[in-house]
Amino acid sequence: MANNIRATLNGSRHRAAVAVFGIVVLAHWAEHIVQAIQIWGLGWPRPKARGLLGEPFPWLIQSEWLHYGYAIVMLVGLWLLRPGFTGRSKTWWTIALAIQFWHHIEHLLLLVQAQTGHYLLGRAVPTSILQLYFPRVELHLFYNSVVFLPMVIAMYLHLRPSPAEKAAASCTCGGRQLAPVPV
Repeated sequence: MANNIRATLNGSRHRAAVAVFGIVVLAHWAEHIVQAIQIWGLGWPRPKARGLLGEPFPWLIQSEWLHYGYAIVMLVGLWLLRPGFTGRSKTWWTIALAIQFWHHIEHLLLLVQAQTGHYLLGRAVPTSILQLYFPRVELHLFYNSVVFLPMVIAMYLHLRPSPAEKAAASCTCGGRQLAPVPV
């Protein structure tokens, strides 16, 4: 059953699945952009800069479960939709997947610390590995950028395949016509 769903998502429903995934990614970006505007544009102190969802639900933005959940959604989405990409676009999509895997590890580390109360290197709050060197807001803007950029390149190339990539495609995103399903 799972293979049938994955095949459908990477075949006749690939364009729609990538679009829905893109909306989820853009909504997450909106959170980070609003938070950046609150900090650097409006001069709010970092603890008060909670993005869009954090304003009405301040407890939500402080939940490591929310951040980890999104990291998992990204990882699963990138993995599920990867077979629909070919050639150059698959290379870029795979780069996004690899970077997101690391980003997920960082969020898992934060979640474990939040759940156990034991923080990395005796810090006062849950801390990821690269957060030892970079502030959390800037680090997550960076992570989301370096996952998002190869995704955009992959989608651009996927919609403009070479003839060989178009022939190898299992979806219609690049203009390939799929054979009708026998009844």
